Amino acid sequence: MKVVTKLGVNIDHVATVRQARKAIEPDPVAAAVLAELAGAHGITVHIRSDRRHIQGRDLELLRATIKTRLNVEMAATPEMTDIALRIAPDTVTLVPETSEEITTEGGLNLIQQVASVELFLEKMSRSDIEVSLFIDPDRSQIEMAAELGVQAIELNTSAYAETSPLGLAEWDNAFQSELGKLIESSAFAADRGLRVLAGHGLTYRNVAPVSSITEVEELNIGHNLICRAVLVGIEQAVKEMLKAMNTLTG
Repeated sequence: MKVVTKLGVNIDHVATVRQARKAIEPDPVAAAVLAELAGAHGITVHIRSDRRHIQGRDLELLRATIKTRLNVEMAATPEMTDIALRIAPDTVTLVPETSEEITTEGGLNLIQQVASVELFLEKMSRSDIEVSLFIDPDRSQIEMAAELGVQAIELNTSAYAETSPLGLAEWDNAFQSELGKLIESSAFAADRGLRVLAGHGLTYRNVAPVSSITEVEELNIGHNLICRAVLVGIEQAVKEMLKAMNTLTG
């Protein structure tokens, strides 16, 4: 029997609303506390070089406030290395980043970016900060992650999510293909000693099949959950996502 899949709540878009008016609210730190109280197993934020949503102040307060786990997504740059060492989150997830993108557009290409990733990993290892790599469900990328010696990977689920934006489509070849890639990649990674997380584009409508993959320990979900929270509140939104995630577990 698969254990219950954990939920990491990404609160970036609470900060997005705040930054739209350069105001003091809504406060992502308050949202994080409410998410924890509702049962979230961790809090995820992405601090970008352009500071479009999460700010340095947010990281400092989150580190001092939350009681579960703090996962900070960032690019492997000198600036972000310094931030990670200063904040000391429980986990750093390295992600690709470009200034023009609306959201993260794909996984890291570890083969092309191995030098910058290795340098980042070396500095994190001295501070005992766990590092996860956000990568596509691709064997060559998983093999490189294992060779680099990271503890965990987060599989990019965007291609899967794009096949089922309005709900599950089990009859659709693209749906079956993308879900199959996630299932195969999760097993492949676990066989190489990697902890497996997943996320990107997941919704209440399509989350259950991914959550039910045996090797997937945790999902990081933000946009869809925060959209729901606008209507029903973040505590209810978290509880509904946990229920949606684990409907097929057992």
